[in-house]
Amino acid sequence: MTSPTATELERQLENLLRLDYPALMGSTESDLRTAVGHLAGLLPNEQSEVDPEDHIPFVLVPNAPLRESALLMTKDDRPATLMIEDAELGEYAPIAGVTIPDAPLYLLTDIDTGTEFTNVTPESALGTVTGRGRTPLTIAEGIAVVTQRPDMLRKNKCFSLLGSRRGGQKVPAIWISQRAPKLGWCWDRNPHTWLGSASAGARVVRR
Repeated sequence: MTSPTATELERQLENLLRLDYPALMGSTESDLRTAVGHLAGLLPNEQSEVDPEDHIPFVLVPNAPLRESALLMTKDDRPATLMIEDAELGEYAPIAGVTIPDAPLYLLTDIDTGTEFTNVTPESALGTVTGRGRTPLTIAEGIAVVTQRPDMLRKNKCFSLLGSRRGGQKVPAIWISQRAPKLGWCWDRNPHTWLGSASAGARVVRR
């Protein structure tokens, strides 16, 4: 009998294929299927302490251009929009302490969309997240979450992506605008009642 996690992994793979991610990645369908197959034995099965309403067990994160992949996000069939210019988007990089696997594809596990951090500044949320031994999400990881689980981008429960910065006080975030996903930014020291901070337990790749 196929396990629920294996079924979900296959669903996420088929979703990436439907969106033509192999072309975005400069790869092929066969290569993507092989990469996902290598991750199948690494699927999480442990219990999580994350609030069940905010929990996603895992998401496939492909190495793909940010702008193109962001524009593939949808919610209720409504396409995403961006409020970050291309040149600026390319300047975002992982913050210190966040290491992205050198692989075309990896698993982000034990994800928390971070509703508890609504009305908490990103600056304060980051300290709490890292103090728990968790890792903040990057822009690419936030895009991957919404691509695979648009249902988890909810009214008044959207999320900042504390793992990507370009210097200064701008923190990237994904929220709902005109009932569709929007990738933009907010200030590091400004709390928002509708914007939490997402985190994960680990990044997993075949060694």
